Amino acid sequence: MNETATVSRPFWKKALRFLWRTFLWLFGSLLLFIILFKWIPVLFTPTMFFDSMSAWFSGKDTRIYYEWRSYDLISDNVKVAVVASEDQRFPTHGGLDFAAIKQAMEENEMQGKKRGASTISQQVAKNVFLWQGGGYFRKALEVPITYMIEFVWGKERILEVYLNIAEMGPQTYGVQAASKRFYNKSSQHLTPIESARIAAVLPNPKVYLLQNPSPLVIYRQNHTLYQMQLLGGISYLKDL
Repeated sequence: MNETATVSRPFWKKALRFLWRTFLWLFGSLLLFIILFKWIPVLFTPTMFFDSMSAWFSGKDTRIYYEWRSYDLISDNVKVAVVASEDQRFPTHGGLDFAAIKQAMEENEMQGKKRGASTISQQVAKNVFLWQGGGYFRKALEVPITYMIEFVWGKERILEVYLNIAEMGPQTYGVQAASKRFYNKSSQHLTPIESARIAAVLPNPKVYLLQNPSPLVIYRQNHTLYQMQLLGGISYLKDL
């Protein structure tokens, strides 16, 4: 009586199959969330979660100040201010600003300093779908996600999400929460000066504060106001 020998699948093939299925599942989930977030508000981000957990471990208040605000109910002044301060080629680049990357690399090499060149789109991809830190691995994940949201969302939606989820003060996320907490008004009524000050703290809102701003914040505020004028003010937004 002949018996057919059962040949087990090699381990490496099983591993590759598992990795491929995992990749497809993660990619499908990511694509689903990108499509959903084109239409629905982003109610929470990994950065908010880790910020709250850090406060809890430190025995501090874990409250997160956050309130979603639709694009049309946010002052045009703050839209121009963050673009002028963070990413002036935002309307024209495809997600990555290669000119800014090249300039940052040259400056880092000459001055021995580490300066990033992340666009608004990249910051949104990182804050909504990834995590802070992570070095080159996180950056490698950030690039395709950036191109995906550029393609699916478009510029106006990316700016809307950025204005809602960017950290703008200690445990304070989004322009509406920052405006109500520090200016006691809705973000719809922010003046150019107030908007420029919000943009001025974006590089490090745990150090650069809207309340009792330091001379450096005031300098950055005035520089942003000047850049806003050079861009043409709120008329700049028509290209989005």
